[in-house]
Amino acid sequence: MADTRTKTFQDRLGQALVEGGFITSDQLVQARDIAQANNKRLTDVLQEKKLISREVLTTALSFQLKVPIVNLKQLEIDPKVLELIPEEFAREHEVLPVALDPGGELRVAMESPNDFELINTLSAMIRRPIRPVLPIDVKVRDIIDVFYKPTSQLTRELDQTLQSVTEPTGKSLSVGRTPVSLEGVQEAPVVRAVEMIALQAVKSRASDIHLVPTSDCAKVIYRIDGVLHPVHTLTLGIHQNMVSRLKVMANLDITEKRRPQDGSFAMSFGEREVNFRVAVVDTAYGEMMVIRVLDKSRISFDVAELGLVGAARQSYERLLKNPLGMVIISGPTGSGKTTTLYASIYALADGKRNIMTIEDPVEYRFENISQIDTNPTAGIDFAAGLRAIMRMDPDIILVGEIRDVETARTAIQAANTGHLVLSSIHANDAATTITRLIDLGVEPFAVSAGLIGIVAQRLVRKVCPECKTLTAPASTEVLAYEQAMQESAEEFYAGQGCSACSFTGYQGRFGVFEVLPVTEEIRTLIIQRAHASEIKEMALKQGMVTMWRDGMLKVKQGLTTPSEVLRHVFTTD
Repeated sequence: MADTRTKTFQDRLGQALVEGGFITSDQLVQARDIAQANNKRLTDVLQEKKLISREVLTTALSFQLKVPIVNLKQLEIDPKVLELIPEEFAREHEVLPVALDPGGELRVAMESPNDFELINTLSAMIRRPIRPVLPIDVKVRDIIDVFYKPTSQLTRELDQTLQSVTEPTGKSLSVGRTPVSLEGVQEAPVVRAVEMIALQAVKSRASDIHLVPTSDCAKVIYRIDGVLHPVHTLTLGIHQNMVSRLKVMANLDITEKRRPQDGSFAMSFGEREVNFRVAVVDTAYGEMMVIRVLDKSRISFDVAELGLVGAARQSYERLLKNPLGMVIISGPTGSGKTTTLYASIYALADGKRNIMTIEDPVEYRFENISQIDTNPTAGIDFAAGLRAIMRMDPDIILVGEIRDVETARTAIQAANTGHLVLSSIHANDAATTITRLIDLGVEPFAVSAGLIGIVAQRLVRKVCPECKTLTAPASTEVLAYEQAMQESAEEFYAGQGCSACSFTGYQGRFGVFEVLPVTEEIRTLIIQRAHASEIKEMALKQGMVTMWRDGMLKVKQGLTTPSEVLRHVFTTD
């Protein structure tokens, strides 16, 4: 009976769309035939065939059913309201509780507000009257993950899972062929808890998971878009059980607590494999663990998508076309240097050249590229690995990081003997990268001969595209923009906060860059041991755009905010 009512309503809605001039009679007949043949709703077929937009369809539905509309992307839902409908039911039936009216009526977003059987079932289950509303901007199933997030779903599931972890069991777990004692770990609940934390980190686009003990508890914290977000609190006992489990997964010594350790492991989520890099150290309150999430499916290896665009991209691509020489990516920890290096060798991996890397450690693996891990216990550091690579007939070499004079000299020697060498270094900007190499102990004539270009970068957060709007900025933001751009501005785009960005106003990150090609004039300054300010002045005369200005150009385009540039770019013009 319900199916008959639904079909009749769909027919009435289709006819109304024809009468309103949104679709033709022929399009309606064609869509109806497809819907019947594939057992689909007419409204779904109309959207799949792009015959009508969701906004128009929702407006028509609202008019036909006299049901109000709700914009889910702009809505913040009280966690207590979410708890009224179990997540499993919400996912299965594509419903989402959005608000509780003063009279006790629960407003529920649903795709079929005329499904009275579902409404009655839901009302009986939660013992409240239901008022259906129509989502205009996005389907319920496409946004349900946004609301049932770590602060609610993960907390609830972890609490339920870990209730059974009580006393030590003395069990052991087999890793490879070696049984490892897991004293203090009750395997099943802790294993499940680790899986849940890892899965939710991947869903939340977290780059790192922090397990941090304090005096009376331990905290689970995600780093998302460069900002820390606490998501759960554990007892110290459960925290140590989870640390022991993760140590086993990363092939670490679970009995060693005084010495820092690091390792890695991989987990599969359906067809998606994600690598995790683990570092653990003992603190005053117990072992702290930080897990780097290396999700290759989430990383773009296109330099344009990293934020390297326009003249800076053209200049960088010219550097990569050189058959020999050294290109260095500089910036502080967490500025995206490794991603830029990977994007560079990914673009160069055409199968016609031998590309080799020495890294600490290898984060992402690529076809057609030979990658080597450093291994200090075996005597393989960057310098030793680089010398070994030199005997393997390479065309392009990637050195993960220049940390000492031996690595720097060997890398520049490789660049001077017919290889294109890519590497990274910790330096404040492009010009100071040169003085940093000289301060390490590399002779100026060697730097001037081998170095062909430098890229300095920082990561800034993107303004959320779903809730961006023109906003009056603070006076400090206006002043910073005017100094960089030599023009005034009264408004900038900023995110107002919505469900898509977890009400932060930002979603994702990209880079701001400055590219300094080493010209003959700059080579002369290097040999003369000129100060970084003199090198920078020459580079600016030759057309270099600084990170500061690049950031403000992206502010002008509405991609980020002045406050993000002020927070992350430590140098100015």
